[in-house]
Amino acid sequence: MKNLLTWIVALTLFACERMDSMATDACPSCLQSIKKSSNPPIEIWSYTYNNQIVYLAKADCCDQYDQVYSGDCSLLCAPSGGFSGKGDGKCSDFYEKATDGKLVWKKE
Repeated sequence: MKNLLTWIVALTLFACERMDSMATDACPSCLQSIKKSSNPPIEIWSYTYNNQIVYLAKADCCDQYDQVYSGDCSLLCAPSGGFSGKGDGKCSDFYEKATDGKLVWKKE
């Protein structure tokens, strides 16, 4: 089972790295809309957090939240950013517990 999960994660990450080609269904569709939003992130990272694959969208500047999305594109929390720099307080343990960080997309 662990090997199957590893392959699924690897295929998803490979597919997400090719987001600009729009040639994938493995990558959550919200990542496409997030990277093309009016205030796009500078990077999107994939992590394992609380036993699930999540995506961290790093804000490009100043007092904006870095937002974490679930694999089904639901906004979970903001572990950092905002006026205080400490996010929204909903996942203050994110950077302590998140593992397997992989860069999925970077703004050019």
